[in-house]
Amino acid sequence: MSSHASLDLSRSSVELTADICNIDSVSGNEQTLADAIEAALTGLPHLEIIRNGNALVAKTNLGREQRVVIAGHIDTVPVNNNLPVRWSEDEGAEWLWGRGTVDMKAGVAVAVKLAAELTEPAYDITWIWYDNEEVASELNGLGRLAAVSPELLQADFAILGEPSNSTVEGGCNGTLRVEVRTHGVRAHSARAWKGENAIHKLAPALAALAAYSPATVTVDGLDYREGLSAVGVSGGVAGNVIPDEAVLTVNYRFAPDKTVAQALAHVEEVFAGFEVVVTDSAEGARPGLTAALAQDFVAAVGAEPMPKYGWTDVARFSALGIPAVNFGPGDPSLAHTDDERVLTSQILECERALRSWLSK
Repeated sequence: MSSHASLDLSRSSVELTADICNIDSVSGNEQTLADAIEAALTGLPHLEIIRNGNALVAKTNLGREQRVVIAGHIDTVPVNNNLPVRWSEDEGAEWLWGRGTVDMKAGVAVAVKLAAELTEPAYDITWIWYDNEEVASELNGLGRLAAVSPELLQADFAILGEPSNSTVEGGCNGTLRVEVRTHGVRAHSARAWKGENAIHKLAPALAALAAYSPATVTVDGLDYREGLSAVGVSGGVAGNVIPDEAVLTVNYRFAPDKTVAQALAHVEEVFAGFEVVVTDSAEGARPGLTAALAQDFVAAVGAEPMPKYGWTDVARFSALGIPAVNFGPGDPSLAHTDDERVLTSQILECERALRSWLSK
């Protein structure tokens, strides 16, 4: 191994979260953490260890009737003076602050600890820790595993450790990003009537967005809020030139009852008459709560499931026909923020629920 860091799996899941967060693993720099997890688990007789780049798989092969995948990414967005971690207390609640505490090293810590300690789980388990989730989709370590070793992802149920306040968040919305383009004719701004202003031509598109009322769609008992939002606008040549081209970038977050094709048809209807070009898309995932395994897990967690509004890698499992949910410590609204922090009680609750369910 070319990097050196060690993890003591006898420490509590809260302490282990701090240790894992303090191993810097910004996307593209995951090797040190991947090496540390591999070293901590290698040699345990109940686990088969498989390494693919900076993605690590640890499997039990106990001949159980059902298999569960529990996965989480080990990379973070860039650090911004928020490592090493620090602790605080607020009205009796203990917080752990720092990059990755929410997204999603607390979930990683719980999984690593349980992978080592659960030698006789009720189901065969495939534990997966993977790289490059926070960057371009083509670099995603889970996607790479699905492409080169799809058998490693096969299971009856999957849990992704994305932050969910240690309650179950089912499925995820899909996402579609398009460019709404307009064209005009350049002219000197002193003689604007000689040209056609492409920026002005965006006005009806912006009006359509301002008047748009996003839907809330119920899918398998969960209410998914949609959103259609302008996320960028560009145009202009110089301070004295009428622009001949303008682009409005729009992101549609759509409920998992729709395919990407259906989402695009809706967006094209909203912007009828405009040139609409797709630049990025990803299917959503249905909640995954109808499977018996999922219902048993929800019972072990003991809280009402919620929808996941943001896109997550549960969609990769859904695409393979595997029901999947999000479950991990941390408030998703604090992910990626400079004051990223997690309640230590949520880390312990996540560990309790998973340990209880996997040990029954």
